[in-house]
Amino acid sequence: MTHGAMKDLERLRYATMPTKENAFSGTARGMQGSEVLRIAAEVRKLLSEGRPLCNLTVGDFDPRQFPVPDALREQAIAAFERGETNYPPSEGLPALREAIVAYVAREQGTAYPIESVLVASGVRPLMYAACRALLDPGDELVFGVPSWNMNHYAWLTQARAVPLMTVAEHAFHPTLDLIRPHLNSATVVHLCSPANPTGTMMSVEELERITTAIVEENQRRIGEGRRALFLLYDQVYGGLVHGAAGHANPVGLVPEVAPWTVCLDGISKMFAATGLRVGWSLAAPAVSVVMRDLLAHVGAWAPRPEQVATSKLLGDEPAVEAFRVVMNAGIKSRLDTLCEGFTALRSAGYPVDWVRPEGAIYLSIRLDLVGRTVDGRQITSNEDVRYLLLEQAGFAVVPFQAFGLEGETGWFRASVGAVSLGDIGDAFPRIQALLDRCQPSETN
Repeated sequence: MTHGAMKDLERLRYATMPTKENAFSGTARGMQGSEVLRIAAEVRKLLSEGRPLCNLTVGDFDPRQFPVPDALREQAIAAFERGETNYPPSEGLPALREAIVAYVAREQGTAYPIESVLVASGVRPLMYAACRALLDPGDELVFGVPSWNMNHYAWLTQARAVPLMTVAEHAFHPTLDLIRPHLNSATVVHLCSPANPTGTMMSVEELERITTAIVEENQRRIGEGRRALFLLYDQVYGGLVHGAAGHANPVGLVPEVAPWTVCLDGISKMFAATGLRVGWSLAAPAVSVVMRDLLAHVGAWAPRPEQVATSKLLGDEPAVEAFRVVMNAGIKSRLDTLCEGFTALRSAGYPVDWVRPEGAIYLSIRLDLVGRTVDGRQITSNEDVRYLLLEQAGFAVVPFQAFGLEGETGWFRASVGAVSLGDIGDAFPRIQALLDRCQPSETN
């Protein structure tokens, strides 16, 4: 590079910056960033300072705690070495799609045709493609809160978000009673089980009731010549179930709903492979074709080596089961340790509570501190509670407001994929010391 060219580069100061008002689209101007990522940046800063910290914020895995399956890593490396680095087919490698069909039949008892399977770089682009394929501006997207990012997908598609406020008594899942008033007007109903952020599962009976109601609504719409009502079902945590109840696919429960259901899944959670970016959708072939064509313009294909490796792993039932035993045990032990710690605090009279986790990597915890004072300062919001836990107890969690739940209720998500048992155990004395300083407000 010449000296003159270097001088030109040095002049790029961007004194006049594009602003939202003069440069960007209406969608960009109204778009909100991720609250979870903002909190994660605070956590990284404290970690860089060497502070003792139990980081329960991100829905990710520390490879030192939860490495990917050996077979997945080895097959991906072998695919690279064979030169498997060119574009995959836009719908996914045939071998992977066939392996997904066999895996779903084996695990969920549902026999999809290969034409139903679409592979992409994780579940996120498939969620976006499904919303783009099914929703016009102004259409209703119905979803329970707290939930992961559905308000953002509604905004990106200019759909009308219809959040349903759920309660702990129903494990923070929407019920048919909540959904029923919107059946006639909705275009898409979104469900997720096991759920992010709550770590709870929808009961099979309630899932079947909702699915049956969607079938009945579509039968009415067919007679009236109206657009269909779709069920968008996120089951990416379906391989991480901790109780006696198994994971249920709504199409397996009510096969008649198959034409109007899009199921989303992938390797990111059940194989701790968040960075390998392999996800898939299961839908009516006509829906899969539209989603495929949308994603082809985005280029959201899963990398070819990872597709090859995933096809080999899914086809190896003993390897899948062996990994699942170790993976689920590691997650469950961390969730159990959290539950035991909060149970001890609750038994000692501290204002804490929790909902027993049934799947995924999350625990719903409640710290009922709003309205109390600490060191003479009144606690007025979940954000105050979160900040106190982070700064003074080295305990990093995410408030349910980040997932759409309204009210200063004290509910938080704790994610265990990136912590050790030692991290969790070390945190409870710090939490108790903070709670000891929290006093009822004199005005209460």
